[in-house]
Amino acid sequence: MRILAVADVPSDRFYEYYTEGKLDEFDLILSCGDLRPEYLEFLVTMAHCPLIYVHGNHDDSYGREPLGCECADDNIIEYRGIRILGLGGSFKYRDGKYMYTENQMKSRVRRLWLTIKKHRGFDILLTHAPARGLNDFETVPHRGFGCFNTLMEKYNPQFFIHGHIHRNYDYRIPQICTKGSTTVINAYEYCVFDIDER
Repeated sequence: MRILAVADVPSDRFYEYYTEGKLDEFDLILSCGDLRPEYLEFLVTMAHCPLIYVHGNHDDSYGREPLGCECADDNIIEYRGIRILGLGGSFKYRDGKYMYTENQMKSRVRRLWLTIKKHRGFDILLTHAPARGLNDFETVPHRGFGCFNTLMEKYNPQFFIHGHIHRNYDYRIPQICTKGSTTVINAYEYCVFDIDER
């Protein structure tokens, strides 16, 4: 299965300079947040495949949810055998609907234990924020969550897909790296990857 992951900034390749058929190769689109509903609606319409998303820290300013897309926040969505666990939002640095302290994010994870057990784990961890110490920064607005590391260590998903860390913050931030057996992707703007269906 070929997946397009997007986050934070609309890609001109798939929007401003879109040409017919450019999205046909994708079987699924994953959004890591901070993208306007109109952009996600355009992608899901032109790609003719599902789009699953989580919220970013700026999504409360958009005023509505994207039509035709499915929100994975605080849930596992299964598509063609691939289990996607969604935990949107960023580290809390101001009041906002999609901002959380470490303890609040841990609480969200704890509430999912039965869902995770029922699905026998998950294949993709889809978030907006990075994990603590992995592609994040010391500054509070761009700090990652330690509990994401715990999820990866306990369940060994194939992929951890996040956004929030713009690659122009530091050119040394890798788009793809690994943590144990998990491939970590910073989906800033977009990234394409393949996963075997179960």
